Amino acid sequence: MKRRDFLKNMTFDATGLAALIIMVISGCSGPKEPEIFIDIDKKLQYSAATVRQSLAGLSVEEGFPRRVNQGEYRWSNTRYTGWTSGFFPGLLWNLYTFTGDDELKQAAIAYTNALEPITRMDWNTHDLGFMMYLSAGKAYEHTQDAIYRQWLMETADSLADLFNPVVGTIHSWPWGERRHGWPHNTIIDNMLNLEFLFWAANNGGGEHLRDIAITHTHTTLRNGFRNDFSTWHVIVYEKDSPNVIKKITDQGYSDESVWSRGQAWAMHGFSMAYRETGIAEFLDVAVAASEFFIDHLPDDFVPYWDFMLPDTAGQPRDASAAAIAASALVELSTLVDDQEVSSHFLETAQQMIRSLFENYRSEETMAILGHSTGSKPHDSEIDVPLVYADYYFIEALMRMRNGELRMKN
Repeated sequence: MKRRDFLKNMTFDATGLAALIIMVISGCSGPKEPEIFIDIDKKLQYSAATVRQSLAGLSVEEGFPRRVNQGEYRWSNTRYTGWTSGFFPGLLWNLYTFTGDDELKQAAIAYTNALEPITRMDWNTHDLGFMMYLSAGKAYEHTQDAIYRQWLMETADSLADLFNPVVGTIHSWPWGERRHGWPHNTIIDNMLNLEFLFWAANNGGGEHLRDIAITHTHTTLRNGFRNDFSTWHVIVYEKDSPNVIKKITDQGYSDESVWSRGQAWAMHGFSMAYRETGIAEFLDVAVAASEFFIDHLPDDFVPYWDFMLPDTAGQPRDASAAAIAASALVELSTLVDDQEVSSHFLETAQQMIRSLFENYRSEETMAILGHSTGSKPHDSEIDVPLVYADYYFIEALMRMRNGELRMKN
C-alpha cells in the first residue's frame, strides 16, 4: 500500500504517534533519489527582477509592503507595527543571498533598520518572530552587526513574556480576552514564531527560551490536531489551568473545517521544531499533517482557502498556503530518513511551485504571486497578492536550490 493511501484510510490519536512513523515507513520500499525537475534558478531570477523593478517605485518611509489591492499595481503598505512588516526585508535578504546584488542588500538593510522602533515598545504580540527574526535575524546572519543581535535578544525576551507556564503555550492574541472573553488563546500560526526562540537560545539568550518553544510545541501537538491530523485554528484555554475551553476558527470556513493556511503553518512549524530538537513526535506530526494537506489538494496543487468548503464554485484559492506548504515539504524531505517518503514530499513541493509560477503569478503588479486569501470570513484581502506568499515562495526555492546543490556535491 502506498504511504499516502495508508494515511488517508487511517485515523490516529495524537498521543499515540510513536508507532505512526514506524508503520508508515515500513510500508515504503526501494530507494529512490529525489528528482529536481523545475528550473529553480529561472524562478529565482524572475523573482529578483520583479522585486528590483518594484523597488524603483517604493520608499521605506512609506512603510512595508503587505498586499496589492484589487485592480492596483503598487504594494499597499503597513506600518512597522503590522504583523507582516518583516516579510519584505526577509525576502530581500533571501534574494540577496541568491544574487549577491548590492542593490537588494542595501534595500534589505534599509527596510530592516526601519523596524528598530519595535525594540523600544512594550509589545504584546506573538508575531515578533515574523517581524524581527525574518528581518534582523537575516541581517545579523549576513552582516554580523552586533546591533541586530541586540535587537533580536530584546524582542525574543518580549515574545517569551507571553508564555503562560500553567497552560504551556505563548498567548497569541492577548486582545482576545477583551474582545471575545477568551482567557488565554493560542493559534496555529504561532508555531512559526518559535524558531525565533530556538535561535535566541542557541545564541546566548538562555535555555529557558528553548524550553518555552518545546513546551509550546508539545501543548500544540496535544490539543491542536484532530485524529486525522488536520488542525484547529484557535485553541481557547483557561488562564489558570491547562484546560481547553473550546477549539474554534477565526479565518476558516467553520470551527470543524480546515483552514488551508493554518494546516500549512503546522507543517512548517513542526518540521522546524523537529530540526531544532530531534524530538521524534514533532517529525511524526509534520509528516501526518503534510499528508493531510497533500491528500486534499485540487488538481493544480494550490488549495482553496479552506479544505472543507461545501462547494468550491467561485471560492478563492490561497497561493500563500501553497507557498508555505511547499517550503515546509522541501525541508521535510531532508528530515525523513526514508528515500521514497523524501522523494514524495520533494516532488509534491515541486508540483506546487511549478503551478504557482505558471498559473498564479501576478504579472500586472509589483508582486511575484497573486491569488492569495488573507481572511475570507472577514472579507479581507481576498484573491490578491500578499507579501508572505512571495516570501515563502522564495524561501521554498532557496531551500530547494540548497538541497539540489547538496545532492550534486
